Amino acid sequence: MAYLTEDKIVILGAAGAIGSNMMQAALTMQLSPNVCGYDPFAKGMEGTCEEICHCAFPGASPTWTSDIKEALDGAKYVISSGGAPRKEGMTREDLLKGNAEIAAQLGKDIKETCPDLKLAVVIFNPADITGLTVLVHSGLAPSCVATLAALDSTRLQTALSQHFGVRQDEVTNCRTYGGHGEQMAVFASTAAVQGKPLTDLIGTDALSSEQWADIKQRVCQGGKRIIELRGRSSFQSPAHQSVLMIRSAISGEEYPWPAGTYVDNDQFSKIMMAMETKIGTGGVSYSTPTGTDEELAELTESYGHLVKLRDEVIDMGILPPLDQWSSVNSNL
Repeated sequence: MAYLTEDKIVILGAAGAIGSNMMQAALTMQLSPNVCGYDPFAKGMEGTCEEICHCAFPGASPTWTSDIKEALDGAKYVISSGGAPRKEGMTREDLLKGNAEIAAQLGKDIKETCPDLKLAVVIFNPADITGLTVLVHSGLAPSCVATLAALDSTRLQTALSQHFGVRQDEVTNCRTYGGHGEQMAVFASTAAVQGKPLTDLIGTDALSSEQWADIKQRVCQGGKRIIELRGRSSFQSPAHQSVLMIRSAISGEEYPWPAGTYVDNDQFSKIMMAMETKIGTGGVSYSTPTGTDEELAELTESYGHLVKLRDEVIDMGILPPLDQWSSVNSNL
């Protein structure tokens, strides 16, 4: 079996549902034979790796460990799902303090153990803030840390395809930007349904303004809906999309969805948020989205919400004050 690389890919939190799906997906996509799973729950981690071995991927050498330093040693790509999961009745923000502490430690472990990491994808919530915290403490360049933001856009595509009764891939260029949370900015101006601009359909018999408002609300609460339906947070979709992000970083193949990335410009300062991104062998890069005045106002509002969360983490002492970031990470 021909793999894209021999580089080591590490899945953190791999005893859980998301992480174990990631290990399988990475090998199914033939990214690397060298996939290592880490979880402090050693027995569960061993069980995951045993099952992965039972899949009998030709040429694969999956490994596991409950020692984070051993896991990260020699790593070139990391996906971390290793935070506390969101449960019914919780918001992503309810996980803030505990998961920010986990993210800070992960960043420090990366700095100590694998400072030449090519890409870390952080997916545990609130992902924009945990990803930012990993970046600051890791010493990595901003292009080397991304967060999973695609699910908001794929949920928009799903909702529109179901409303119009068309194939999902016939709904194109669905985009949400800003925070991965209920304060996200949902853009209509980029999307099309069977080639027809979505903005031409909103307010017609095909899609009333009220129906569009309901779809936006459904997208913003997409994770909450999965918890209500399945009794646990999403695991198949985040596992699949985060592994696709790593595939793009290895191969240069286009990743078709927005990712969370570090932004520091005249409009948005020292934050991690979903933008229009490209992921390639040099990591992640971004451009600022264009849209209607209303959409851009929603994006600014979403940024403001993220700033409040970031500043809470600073007040907790988990992130240093903004003017000290460059002393912790010279790339910032």
